[in-house]
Amino acid sequence: MLEKALKGSPKYYLWVGFLLLVIAGTSGAYVMQLMEGLTITGMSRDVSWGFYIAQFTYLVGLAASGVMIVLPYYFHNYKKFKDLVIFGEFMAIAAVVMCLGFIVVDIGQPQRMLNVVLFPTPNSILFWDMLVLNGYLMLNLLVGWTCLECDRQNLPHPKWSKILAYVSIIWAFSIHTVTAFLYQGLPGRHYWLTAILAARFLASAFCSGPAILLLVIMLTEKVTTFKAEAEGIATLAKIITYAMCINVFFFLLEVFTAFYSSIPGHTHSIVYLFAGYDGHSELVPFMWTAAAFAIISLALLIPPKLRNNVKLLPWSLAILVIATWIDKGLGLLIGGFNPTPFETIAPYWPTGKELLISLMIYGTGALVVTILFKIATEVKQETGASQKPAPVAE
Repeated sequence: MLEKALKGSPKYYLWVGFLLLVIAGTSGAYVMQLMEGLTITGMSRDVSWGFYIAQFTYLVGLAASGVMIVLPYYFHNYKKFKDLVIFGEFMAIAAVVMCLGFIVVDIGQPQRMLNVVLFPTPNSILFWDMLVLNGYLMLNLLVGWTCLECDRQNLPHPKWSKILAYVSIIWAFSIHTVTAFLYQGLPGRHYWLTAILAARFLASAFCSGPAILLLVIMLTEKVTTFKAEAEGIATLAKIITYAMCINVFFFLLEVFTAFYSSIPGHTHSIVYLFAGYDGHSELVPFMWTAAAFAIISLALLIPPKLRNNVKLLPWSLAILVIATWIDKGLGLLIGGFNPTPFETIAPYWPTGKELLISLMIYGTGALVVTILFKIATEVKQETGASQKPAPVAE
């Protein structure tokens, strides 16, 4: 089926060419990092994780979010998601590729990745994170590609693919839970030291991930003949709404616990993020933007009349994505590092080179999504599934 990615309209070639130029143009910054080290980033002794790990954390949620389509389809036989399942699995593949990319650039020298394999340490959460991420990548590649090939040849899906699909559902929960454990297992970081962090990660993933997937599917509908079932889209939008409500509720639980208990270690991080601390207020406007966007997204998604408005839905989803990206990205990361155990603030802001390297990885992910979605839509067209009706001649 790979040959389908080599054929397309001039706009398709133009888009692929643009992504290749972005990747090539920004790779120079990564070469510079390889030569000079992580000193080109804004990270320091006190802030040892930065924009790279913030993106990794968010994208793990995007990878795990495919379960919101796979689970109803396989566990509850919800046929309206039949045409969306493959897109959820292919989106997960691209998300994991980007996750691994951000890990590679964050560790500095790429050969250090081999240490995790050559010198396994089962008592390390990072070791298990490596296992679950790569395992999830393999599962989605096997299940997604096999099922799409069977659909193309009009053959029933093999039994083993369904078994692996069930395994991938459990695996999806594990990849983000283990990622949360990387944070909440650090006793010196009070903002992360909470048993509900894994639940917050999952709730955030199950609203932001499907929102991104739905936006990409809507874009795919505009540039191809693929047409997802309206009822399936409406159901997924409803799932996103419920998950966002739970996500906001979990964050408010953290706020209540921190301020009602008046434990300084827990309150100071929230104060730093939303009001500034010791003269530092770099993230304050961003955090209030995230809070406002979260409320606006709920206001647009909770009423069925607004949620089912196909013209308004993309804007509602985009607002939700921005809100969760800020909160779960730099907000979560820098809020955990500040204040430091010495009650000081270690300011952090990504450098231009850091952002260029991140753009290189996002460009790679976009290229993977483009190729995989191109193959999937071509197969759907070939089999006559979910195509836009031809216009009626007047």
